[in-house]
Amino acid sequence: MAGYRIDRVSEDIKRELAAIIRELKDPRVQGKMLTVVNVDVSSDASYAKVYVSAMEGLDTAKVAVKGLVSATGYIRREVGKRLHLRKTPELKFVADNSIEIGMGITGMLNNMVIKEFEDDSDED
Repeated sequence: MAGYRIDRVSEDIKRELAAIIRELKDPRVQGKMLTVVNVDVSSDASYAKVYVSAMEGLDTAKVAVKGLVSATGYIRREVGKRLHLRKTPELKFVADNSIEIGMGITGMLNNMVIKEFEDDSDED
């Protein structure tokens, strides 16, 4: 039964972190297209690993993570206030490049579709 609660807390933290990140004034974070990809909460809810990805790539995500690490106290306090958790987990931010990889795959699929369309029009 505890697994369901941890999953729910993980999703709630993910949703709130996305909102909090948009409100931050740090220039390393502000204006970037950041996405909270995943949040892994430990079984006792004392730690949470937050995976952050950027549309611009892994380097931008790493710079943003530095900004998020410097604002960890503020972010943790806001998460605790908004979710009313008994114990607010310690947050560890990790840069992730899953969005960049996903956009690369989408580009390859689009190229395949365009190539197939061109081949079909050449046959006519």
